[in-house]
Amino acid sequence: MTTVNILSGGAAQGLVRGLTETFKAQTGFGIDGQFGAVGIMADKLRASAPADLAILTHALVTKLADEQLVTAASIADIGRVETALAVRARDPKVTVRTEADLREVLRTADAIFVPDTKASTAGMHVAKILDQLGIAYEVASRLKIYPNGATAMRELAASTAQRPIGCTQATEIIATDGIVLSGSLPPGSELVTMYTAGVATRAAHPAEARALIALLAGAAQSELRRRVGFAG
Repeated sequence: MTTVNILSGGAAQGLVRGLTETFKAQTGFGIDGQFGAVGIMADKLRASAPADLAILTHALVTKLADEQLVTAASIADIGRVETALAVRARDPKVTVRTEADLREVLRTADAIFVPDTKASTAGMHVAKILDQLGIAYEVASRLKIYPNGATAMRELAASTAQRPIGCTQATEIIATDGIVLSGSLPPGSELVTMYTAGVATRAAHPAEARALIALLAGAAQSELRRRVGFAG
């Protein structure tokens, strides 16, 4: 089967998966691609990795359009995703209303599962928050860093630690079996990121890529976007 190739942040993986059959029925094309830290996906596009479209943060897609790697006229916002906390399904949810609550939760966790702290949206934010809270050095030995949020959350689900916690995009938490969304980050520590799609200028299948973007961003999929963790 001919496929449309995507380079995407992990935040969009659940949404793409949920639209695969609809897209196939509409176009006859399958969907293939890579999902991971947005910085790494952007660098893959810069390195000429095969791609028909990119789904990354709004800021990155705009930058790639400036670099003439994404067609500016094709760009469309999909929705906002918050960075949130996760716990194993068998563990009690944590209550985090203030930055003081968050500091205490992170200090008492014996394992903190996060995505790449240098290339992923959520991971970079976690690193910033640990510095902001003044506990980066204290919890460094308990940070469990993985290439992307999906992997970090699977490892959280399998963790044998006593009091583990995870932090990544809400969409990646919702998509992972064995863990649950525990809550939002508190005021002062919150992050909500707009994810955006654009057709790659070197796309082999630009028409189908545009059709997939229309499907991802269209009003008919608003309920699916909400269910997998996107906000408007």
